[in-house]
Amino acid sequence: MDVVVIETRPLGDRSYLVHDGQVALVIDPQRDTDRVEAVAAEAGVTITHVAETHLHNDYLTGGLILARAHGAAYLVNGADAVEFDRVEIADGDTVRVGRLTLKAVATPGHTHHHLSYVVTDGVDQAVFSGGSLLYGSVGRTDLVSDEDTEKLTHAQYSSVRRLAAEATPDAALYPTHGFGSFCSSGPASGVHASTIAEQQGTNHAFTDPDEDHFVRELITNLTAYPSYYAHMAPANRTGPVPADLAVPESLDPAELSHRLANGEWVVDLRNRVAFASSHLQGSVSFEYGRGSSFTAYLGWVLPWNRQLTLVGARDDVEKAIRDLSRIGIDSPDAALGTEPSALAPGTAVAHYPRVDWNGLLHGRGAGDVVLDVRRTDEYDAGHVAGAVNIPLHELLGRMAEIPAGTVWVHCATGYRSGVAASLLQRAGRDVVHVDARYGPS
Repeated sequence: MDVVVIETRPLGDRSYLVHDGQVALVIDPQRDTDRVEAVAAEAGVTITHVAETHLHNDYLTGGLILARAHGAAYLVNGADAVEFDRVEIADGDTVRVGRLTLKAVATPGHTHHHLSYVVTDGVDQAVFSGGSLLYGSVGRTDLVSDEDTEKLTHAQYSSVRRLAAEATPDAALYPTHGFGSFCSSGPASGVHASTIAEQQGTNHAFTDPDEDHFVRELITNLTAYPSYYAHMAPANRTGPVPADLAVPESLDPAELSHRLANGEWVVDLRNRVAFASSHLQGSVSFEYGRGSSFTAYLGWVLPWNRQLTLVGARDDVEKAIRDLSRIGIDSPDAALGTEPSALAPGTAVAHYPRVDWNGLLHGRGAGDVVLDVRRTDEYDAGHVAGAVNIPLHELLGRMAEIPAGTVWVHCATGYRSGVAASLLQRAGRDVVHVDARYGPS
């Protein structure tokens, strides 16, 4: 048995291709399935089965797309209400994939009908746990509904124990979430591999002997998650269609100026330093790359289902189109280039100051405002005295709450505050971007 990891860093998720040298099973593929096909081609294997652990809340699945393209069996829990043909699978069912055997194990908690899969070649075992057992944590249990959260958290506690009982201690563990995904219930560990036995010794879902205490602690520590999640599971029940990943022709300058003048969403992908120093008036900054959570924050912050225009280098635009397709943001337009004044000569070029923490602590005036755009739980753990806290994902709807005066905006690293600074300036506020790691003295 060979397991190939297909990582989607912008969303903190992993998909897997599992094969015996001839035929392959794919688990939890994302919508851009060409990555999976490239891995299968490199391994010289045929994809015969595709399996979902659950109806995903944080991305659009590529399972149906991949299964149809390869004539593969598409394994989806028979209890999930979906609008496409699938091979129904349930707790305890086994499926042969060449020389491999897959066994489905019901692990409710992340969702009601969550399945994990124990795969064996007769000697070694691998456990694919989806959003159930993660490295150092478990999948969050509040995505179905507030009313179901406590019940699902109790189920999550029981599920990880059931899953461990179904596998050998040295079985390798392969979760889908937990690598920066908001689907994790807490800060997952930074390890890149683990086993069932290792998790039994370190994961709080195992080490807390009091189920009620575990449930209370997990629910208390759940933080906000992206608003675009509301659109993912319904789309996955319908069955996503293939994405168009082609880079469109660059908008002509007059059209780009027209869109900016009309208040349309024009997203600048350049790094936040370049944006602060020079950008098209009315554009907003969502820096692409450098380990940013570009996809999650754009899908969380901007109004859903509005036409987007991406501005930046062709390579960044191409990658951003792919990333956004994974959460159902399709067919953005583009203005290709990195010099704002050349892209839309008829539009004013704007800028705003950037400072470090010393600049914030010693440079602001008496009537200025400090805006902290971190999540509420981050703010509660420690903040600048007198700072106003409006989390980035709530900023567009709460602009009126920010007092008059120049706004000095900060977050934990500078990324979210860069987005916030651009939104504030677009709304007509004077702004200073505190581009530094949080660290008041």
